[in-house]
Amino acid sequence: MRTTLAYGVREYQTRARPGGGPRIGEDTHVTNDRTDEQTAADAPGGDRPRGVVAAAEAGLPSAVAAAEHARSHLADVVRTPEVTRRLALLWDPPAPATRGRKPRLTLDDVVRAGIAVAQEGGLDALSMRRVATELGVGAMSLYTYVPGRTELVDLMIDRAYAELDLPAAGDPWRAALAQYAHEMWRLYLRHPWILQTNMWRAPLAPHVLDAQEAGLRTVVDTGLSEIQVVETLGLVDNYVQGLARATIAESAEQDATGMGSDEYWTTLGSFWEDWFDVERYPTMTRIYVAGGFDAPQGPFDASLDRLLDAVEMAIDRAGATP
Repeated sequence: MRTTLAYGVREYQTRARPGGGPRIGEDTHVTNDRTDEQTAADAPGGDRPRGVVAAAEAGLPSAVAAAEHARSHLADVVRTPEVTRRLALLWDPPAPATRGRKPRLTLDDVVRAGIAVAQEGGLDALSMRRVATELGVGAMSLYTYVPGRTELVDLMIDRAYAELDLPAAGDPWRAALAQYAHEMWRLYLRHPWILQTNMWRAPLAPHVLDAQEAGLRTVVDTGLSEIQVVETLGLVDNYVQGLARATIAESAEQDATGMGSDEYWTTLGSFWEDWFDVERYPTMTRIYVAGGFDAPQGPFDASLDRLLDAVEMAIDRAGATP
């Protein structure tokens, strides 16, 4: 979102200057970008202008406010051809050719093949050559559809996020946030390769932002401040991602060794009699004697409920604040 708003600031400031000409050092060689000129008629859906600036100029109040906020908080940002191409592939992919010989592949074919490779061997196995092998074509032919591995991963993530069954607007916050968390949990278990990416730099892709929008929407009208809303969703995201990573790692370990978690710890049972120091670790000893470590690892639902209890207390405190 910060990147998107910064982009809007640059356009807003450029257009507001007398003459509207480029600044010194400003990139003037970006191609295939019609954000400023695009009208409502040719925007996605046919009735909405694309981008904060175009929407602000069309009189959409929230877009005007967003452009003003960006202008006052963010520095000037230069768009590069690489970034422009990367975002255009996500938001305005080229339509299939309708003239001449029918292409052997489509962009969807390439994305599906990329996901298949990542499902089998993780992102470390993903390369343009490996995807080409999966499709039975030469590696160079893939560049007709996608510029490189970075853009392919963006498209793969967006395709995976399209599988999410997101909570609807207006659903009670607790049920909606629980649904969001469960959907993200199941997504990571279906596509563990997603967690091999930097989740703090998730692609600015349509379905990725749809998920973020739905998650934020679950608690935006609960009385929490906007900052607390972002913090709350971040807490849920980090919890789900961390538990999913641990679950995926444990599953991989079991597959590799043929040994379950209980069996593994049983093999190390001599440690407690031969090496554990009760005076060095008095808190652990106290909890051990009380049976605190006897319960199995809590299931996802139980631990999520505890997290949602904490969110509910924060909402109650916000409602009680004058």
